Amino acid sequence: MTACLRNKKSNDPRDPVFAGSASCVKCHKDIYDSYLTTAHFQTSRPASIHSVHGSFLQNSNIFHFSKDKWIRMENHNGNLYQVAYVNGKKTEAEKFDITIGGVKAETYLYWKGKQLFEMPISYFKALHGWTNSPGYDSGRMNFNRPILRRCLECHSSYIKEIPQPGINMAHKTVELDSTSLIYGIDCERCHGPAANHVNFHTQFPDEKKAKYITTYSSLTRSQKLDACAVCHSGNKGAFQISAFVFKQGDTLAKFREPDFSPQNPNPATMDVHGNQNGLLASSKCFLMSNMDCSTCHNPHEKESLNLAVYSQKCMQCHNEANHNFCKMPTQSGAILKNNCIDCHMPAKPSNVIRVESVDGKMAIPYMVRTHRIAVYPEESKKIMSFIKSQKDF
Repeated sequence: MTACLRNKKSNDPRDPVFAGSASCVKCHKDIYDSYLTTAHFQTSRPASIHSVHGSFLQNSNIFHFSKDKWIRMENHNGNLYQVAYVNGKKTEAEKFDITIGGVKAETYLYWKGKQLFEMPISYFKALHGWTNSPGYDSGRMNFNRPILRRCLECHSSYIKEIPQPGINMAHKTVELDSTSLIYGIDCERCHGPAANHVNFHTQFPDEKKAKYITTYSSLTRSQKLDACAVCHSGNKGAFQISAFVFKQGDTLAKFREPDFSPQNPNPATMDVHGNQNGLLASSKCFLMSNMDCSTCHNPHEKESLNLAVYSQKCMQCHNEANHNFCKMPTQSGAILKNNCIDCHMPAKPSNVIRVESVDGKMAIPYMVRTHRIAVYPEESKKIMSFIKSQKDF
């Protein structure tokens, strides 16, 4: 039986040592089903009327670049398109192929042959409408921003880059194998190749100790942080090896180009978008404890918007017994006791997410909660002012 299992060919495009996430269901169904609802799993998926949430209804499906230039989102028998018009004449139409994101916003990609491009229009929930994608010139309709493998290294589990021998690297056109794309962040992207693990435990189902796979609990604190920092450390230090090769237990520094920028940047200048690892590492809570990302986050579950849940995690360390409990709740009742987050991890604007809103003005479509845990006096004043107004009311 063992030989039969080991000789079974894997259909996973990464390598035969990968079993594919569907193989996890038999033993880990509850975790698997829960994970399907998470932002990690849904960070990329095929574009369809179910995964594209902007409106295609008349008068709600147009973004104007000027009075004579606009893009209209069109639904043709279930096939979705962004269509550019100049003076009422159609100039380009591209089909929605991939949806990226979805919690606060969605950006879309389309295939042109073996090349992948970003679409010029995104959907933002806070704006309740379409607008130009971040970083796009709001006065020009541009369908030609290429998507490279690096973009998908944080928004998918794998895609194969097609080698192009003999081409001048300075003028290289990146081609990708669309059939190899594994959408979302799947089980093996975080837990590593599982074929041997599946083979062993299929043959020995009574063995409860995980074999032939790296468990999160076995990692050092540094390794745990690196596992998340692959995608959650911003763009600091370009990758010299594909991030798809990174496995749990690897050292992230070995994958990056040498970084000669200041090693202790001012946390106040760090953008809240993308670099959660760097912001957390600058926090006093982090420096004076052994906390890591999993202290607050369970990646297998859809993150709750209930701030009281996170506050309870804060109070596992900050409590009266440890003589480090917040003094403000005694002044304000239970409200602050159930909300440490708005004071100590406030939502802040990101400089890299600025778009043109539907009224033609520049806007920040959503705020991002900082992962630098600290005392923010101005935020505390806002909370206390709100509480006072509620009491006065």
